[in-house]
Amino acid sequence: MRRGDTEKSNPKRNYIIAERDNNMPKLISAPSTIKAVGNKPKIIEEFFGRVNSKTENISIAKMTSPAGWEEPGQTPEFDEYTLVLNGMLRVETRESIFDVKKGQAIITYGGEWIRYSSPNPEGAEYVAVCIPAFSPDTVHRDK
Repeated sequence: MRRGDTEKSNPKRNYIIAERDNNMPKLISAPSTIKAVGNKPKIIEEFFGRVNSKTENISIAKMTSPAGWEEPGQTPEFDEYTLVLNGMLRVETRESIFDVKKGQAIITYGGEWIRYSSPNPEGAEYVAVCIPAFSPDTVHRDK
């Protein structure tokens, strides 16, 4: 929105614009909720990415996974930077298991097999940053 615009006065600016517009900052009014994969419902709130901001070079999403949630393993083409805000997120690779707790972070790299879960009773709340942006076509989930 330009200075002085409101969502009512400029309804065309009520959505996210991918192109740069005179190098002006873009306000992200709200995330898009993305359907998650896994054995239990997980909330994915994408702020930046292919859905909410039409951004292909990075995605940033806040995740909330319940106790006992797990998803299939995957071998993504993107690097993922994850910061745990609350609870504990388990990150499995072929060689190791990492229990990432509140205030900790982990980096996983494209081409590496990984699996995420939240086995503890409090579940997990975390922010995931993917470079390039997450895509169902580049995550390569186990079948």
